[in-house]
Amino acid sequence: MRRSLLCLAASCMAITLAFPVAQAQTAGSDFPNKPIRLVVTFPPGGSTDAVVRLIAPRLGEKLGQQVVVDNRPGAGGNIGLAVVAKADADGHTLGIGAAGGLAANISLYAKMPFEPIKDFAPISLLAHIPFVLVAHPGLPAKNLAEMLAQGQAAPGRLAVGHGGNGTAMHLSVQLLKQMAKVDLSEIAYKGSGPAAMDALGGQVQLAMLDIPSALQHIQAGKLKALAVTGSERLSFLPGVPTMAEAGVPGYESTGWFGMVAPAATPAPVLAKLQAALSAVMADPQVQRDARAAGVDLTPMTAAAFDRFIRSETAKWANVIKTSGTRLE
Repeated sequence: MRRSLLCLAASCMAITLAFPVAQAQTAGSDFPNKPIRLVVTFPPGGSTDAVVRLIAPRLGEKLGQQVVVDNRPGAGGNIGLAVVAKADADGHTLGIGAAGGLAANISLYAKMPFEPIKDFAPISLLAHIPFVLVAHPGLPAKNLAEMLAQGQAAPGRLAVGHGGNGTAMHLSVQLLKQMAKVDLSEIAYKGSGPAAMDALGGQVQLAMLDIPSALQHIQAGKLKALAVTGSERLSFLPGVPTMAEAGVPGYESTGWFGMVAPAATPAPVLAKLQAALSAVMADPQVQRDARAAGVDLTPMTAAAFDRFIRSETAKWANVIKTSGTRLE
């Protein structure tokens, strides 16, 4: 009897120990089993939102479930990403975060509702978006070098608008001020669109804008493009130099955004998401449509995206520390 009881106990223990392994192996086998919520940390109508809405229905087709876009802008991406960080880690709530929420805000804000490196599982980078520094046509400066000279001669007199505190546009302005040693007054708007409108109206002399918000106004001669922020010139802005070419050697800053999941999302679920997203982004029609919106898709593996987020976190921490900028 004693031998039988010992064998029974050993069998029960073996089953108990094996259960978590079996559970891990089957985790996500039925994913997705309901619609997927894609939390976007930008308002509707911008370049990020446009690309996400291009990708979402095709991602839903690959996964066999509807992908619903949920715009949650505010606090440089913190509001939307906080929703994702607190969501069930089953792959049915995902986030689209950018340089602010995923890399810079940890240094910019006194308090954060999440820790980007700890609380998210990277899935893929989606795109890089270079910005363009524009001027109202009434500004006497004809190029970046003349604008910088004007700003250095009259510190704080030139005002530059950007898409909001904590955004990549804001950080791009900070980097320009530091590297060019120029004092520009900053005005934060709720998005690139409103900043473009005030630059058109002359309420601000300068604006750091995303390409979709600025392109038609530049082409119509209503805004003067001084420089783009990336490392290369853009084919659809002929004659517009990079910051480095125009007088700020070594300058490079681009906006970017990518997809993340809650940190504890099972590996099989992440693998399904990564495979489906990779297939969507490889579609030539998707790439053409994204380019038409002023965005080049730049997918990354999850591991590469993780390394990229960490490097961007270190880069912007130094810029923010030097500027002394802090937000509540």
